[in-house]
Amino acid sequence: MTFKLTARAGWIVGAAILLLSLWILQSFVVPLAWASIVAVASWPVYRRFADRLPRRFASNLTPLLFTVLVTLSVLGPVLFAFGALVAQGQAWAHQLIVADREGLALPGWLEEIPLFGTWLAEQWRAILGTPGGVALWWQHADARFLFGWAGSVGQFAGHHAFLVFFSVLALFFVYRDGDALAGEIDRIVRARLGHRGERYLDRAVVAVRATGYGTIVVGLIDGTLIGITFALAEEPSAAVWGAVTGLLAQVPFLAYPAVAAVAVALAAKGAGGAAFAVLCVGVVIVFATDKIARPLLVGGAMKLGFLWVLLGSLGGFETLGLLGLFLGPAALALGGTLLREWGGGGGLPAAAGGIGVPGKLEGAAVPTPVLTKCLPDRHA
Repeated sequence: MTFKLTARAGWIVGAAILLLSLWILQSFVVPLAWASIVAVASWPVYRRFADRLPRRFASNLTPLLFTVLVTLSVLGPVLFAFGALVAQGQAWAHQLIVADREGLALPGWLEEIPLFGTWLAEQWRAILGTPGGVALWWQHADARFLFGWAGSVGQFAGHHAFLVFFSVLALFFVYRDGDALAGEIDRIVRARLGHRGERYLDRAVVAVRATGYGTIVVGLIDGTLIGITFALAEEPSAAVWGAVTGLLAQVPFLAYPAVAAVAVALAAKGAGGAAFAVLCVGVVIVFATDKIARPLLVGGAMKLGFLWVLLGSLGGFETLGLLGLFLGPAALALGGTLLREWGGGGGLPAAAGGIGVPGKLEGAAVPTPVLTKCLPDRHA
């Protein structure tokens, strides 16, 4: 009886310490999760990168260089996309200044829009078509709302800068100490779950990598097809806006504002037909790649049905934000494995194709723990 009470007290103390640790680290859970996802997705590339550098660089310089390369490859395109959006915003602001000084002529097609055409035409004449109309509208606007919106944008930017900084910092340490971390995780999983744990880890790695690669492919498809659409509509910056749309398309729903922005710009120039065509074609392309191509690409690698990948991606995004795009399908893949085991099917076969690598890069393949197979041998 004394031993049972002691063991129970030990479990209680251990759980309390674990909960306290998680509570202390709650502000850093998201950066740590992002660092882990990026590391798992980029591990094969990191192995080849580390293999080509001298062994003496393995402890610090190799992970530092690769962290810088990954950061530039991820953040560089994003900054380019938002820079292009800011530039377009400045162009629209200049047009508003011209409209306030001279007024802009009403496009002939605006009144022909069903249901809302008359109202839109009246607003155009009152605000954009009349000299001084923009300034008058600005005076009547709710200043508290505008300043509140600006403050929200600043808070959003500061919060995400914090997440990016600590994600990059954590990514460096994950690359540097990946071998030790993988060994510790393998030890815990084997002790608690046995060989089934290997299958679970393998499924999670496949899901994360498939989601990452599928996201990149979706961005390339969207950027190419929508860029061609912009060019056919005679948009002067078709290549730039196609690249911006492709980059934003990697996140669900973000490509639609880019398509709408180009359509509005074309409409403001009087090309109403081209603007309508760009809007319709762009929405169809984004919808097809986001809701059909992405689940097919991810589900094929995970052996998970189209519907479950779609629900996992959308449900994960709704629940966890961008992290949910990667964790949602992974959670459903693991759930499917557990259900098959509980149903007597013996579990899904370990999808190790393309994942396992030799235990030592310089020699023949030898058995290694599943998570270690996904991590780089820094001493190679």
